[in-house]
Amino acid sequence: MKTMDPETDRPQFDSLLPAARLDRRGFVTTLAAAGFALAVQPVQASTTISTDATGLSTGEAGIAVEGGTLPVYFARPAGGSKLPVVLVVQEIFGVHEHIRDVCRRLAHQGYLAIAPELFFRQGDPRTIENVAEILQSIVAKVPDAQVMADLDACAAWAVVAQSGDPDWLAITGFCWGGRITWLYAAHNPRLRSGVAWYGRVDGAPSDNTPRHPIDVADALHAPVLGLYGGQDQGIPLTDVEMMNEALAKAGSRSTIHVYPDAPHAFHADYRPSYRKAEAEDGWKRMLEWFARQRG
Repeated sequence: MKTMDPETDRPQFDSLLPAARLDRRGFVTTLAAAGFALAVQPVQASTTISTDATGLSTGEAGIAVEGGTLPVYFARPAGGSKLPVVLVVQEIFGVHEHIRDVCRRLAHQGYLAIAPELFFRQGDPRTIENVAEILQSIVAKVPDAQVMADLDACAAWAVVAQSGDPDWLAITGFCWGGRITWLYAAHNPRLRSGVAWYGRVDGAPSDNTPRHPIDVADALHAPVLGLYGGQDQGIPLTDVEMMNEALAKAGSRSTIHVYPDAPHAFHADYRPSYRKAEAEDGWKRMLEWFARQRG
């Protein structure tokens, strides 16, 4: 069935939309329980990873920002202080159970992981059934400058409220969040490391998105590892290669790794796009990348 790619708003054929015989009531109940957007269909129970919170402190909080209170989910080792901080940036579908699980996985590795609801002013993607509508009614209305300020607020809150290390801040993001990861690396001089999972690197500028990662390749404050799929229908390999060339020209410590056979969203274990081998290798590379910047 035809849908829209969540990164580029281009038509593509995939299995985000429900199968014809899917029981809608049961499916919607499943989505709601896990906080998934209605557009994320189907949720693949056989591949979805669930990480328990044993030994962790997890929860929800609100951070005062311009325009309201920013909801966040956090996970950290129970006890401890001066924990290295990782900001976890959502896909277009919001901070659903997969993103929360990523936070718990990072917490088990010793990090304080924080996932903010960066669309809270514009709307809740969980209530929308169509990817294109999420893009048009919510994502297109989110200014990059607003996102940068919200992430700064999260970084400050991590230190004040959660014993985060003021000297070690990293960011990782998926899909929409992958693009944000590159931009934040050019925004915050305190950032130490970043990992961008299949984030768009180029596009037409707009009032809300005046620059894209390729425009800031020579202005990154921290090294970024980009993880991309060679079969991504929304992010052409030519764009990825152009980004790599821009990084090399700038003498950047950043680098990009491409998985030749992987599609977009290969880390999203709740979706049919999930590729176990590439996802696990990407996760290992991310942890090694963070460890390298921690020295």
